[in-house]
Amino acid sequence: MLTGKQKRYLRSLAMTQRPLINLGKNGLSDTFVAGVKDALNTRELIKISLLPTAEATAAQTGAYLSAKIPGLEVAQVIGHSLVVFREAEQEADRKLSAELKKL
Repeated sequence: MLTGKQKRYLRSLAMTQRPLINLGKNGLSDTFVAGVKDALNTRELIKISLLPTAEATAAQTGAYLSAKIPGLEVAQVIGHSLVVFREAEQEADRKLSAELKKL
């Protein structure tokens, strides 16, 4: 569980990022979940953008991903985008996790 201070830190990092994954008309499929999971294993923090053709809202997408991917935390939901975080599986990819533990 992320603290408020950790979420603020993640939101500040995500402000300068461009959305890495777009959710469109294909919706919340297993392929989408697998893509998010793969991206989180290497980056730990990703921004997801919902296209106008997406049927789900950003809050619904965050809840769905939290249920499907263990350890995923939604750091921010604004409009048609959301920021998600999960600690990487491999020790070498855990740069951001180490920073969060210091906070």
